[in-house]
Amino acid sequence: MSGMHLSVTDVSWRPHKRSAPVLHATSFDVAKGHVLGVVGPNGAGKSTLLRLLYRFQAPTTGQVMVNGQDIWAIPARQAAQHVAAVLQEQAAAFGLNVREIISLGRTPHRRGYRSADPHDLAVIDRVMALLDLQGLSHRDFGTLSGGERQRVMVARALAQEPEILILDEPTNHLDIRHQLEVLALIRQLDLTIVVSLHDLNMAADICDNILVLEDGQPRGFGTPDSLLTEALVSNTFRVDARREKLAPSDTNHLSFHLPS
Repeated sequence: MSGMHLSVTDVSWRPHKRSAPVLHATSFDVAKGHVLGVVGPNGAGKSTLLRLLYRFQAPTTGQVMVNGQDIWAIPARQAAQHVAAVLQEQAAAFGLNVREIISLGRTPHRRGYRSADPHDLAVIDRVMALLDLQGLSHRDFGTLSGGERQRVMVARALAQEPEILILDEPTNHLDIRHQLEVLALIRQLDLTIVVSLHDLNMAADICDNILVLEDGQPRGFGTPDSLLTEALVSNTFRVDARREKLAPSDTNHLSFHLPS
């Protein structure tokens, strides 16, 4: 667990040279195996930051380092062997079944048009078992429910065998049971994870550290207990936030009210 696995230094992004930054200079470190939660109101810059981390948009300034290597200074295929992402927008399946979608996660490890080797097949079998997808193996991806699709996309990302997993609002559009399943999975994965979440109590429950963004600006970074104070949450989200103790576990819980 020691050592910084993901180190982000002064990354910012603006669409054009003369436009205002969508994301201002942001820095943080994530230790190996830790979970970082990125929270903030709509339009805070959460998805923009994640795009810089999974190598979709190049940062205007700054560096994204994985194990001391800048992911923007290496080929995209090599970066995809280290970083995988599960996005809110799920790509069209083009008639592929579940196993075929998951097998796409092996693409960064293949050379040319080489077919799947025994290691590829073993990885695909393992992640399908981990996410309880064997029974859906031959189902057309387009016929699945939202929860099933999300599990397939997580499995595809895990098939890349990444060291770092980026999750953009992984519980969006899921019912309560599937939200709990995704959160349980995040806890059990032995990966360094960066996840954007709307639910602050959920973030506090599963994340080792939290990064708060507002209007493209970092407002704080730290452990959930130290960072998610009533004052910071109230100011950032423009609500009246109150920290309460939940019996019988005596855990902290934030409740939210419109300011009077």
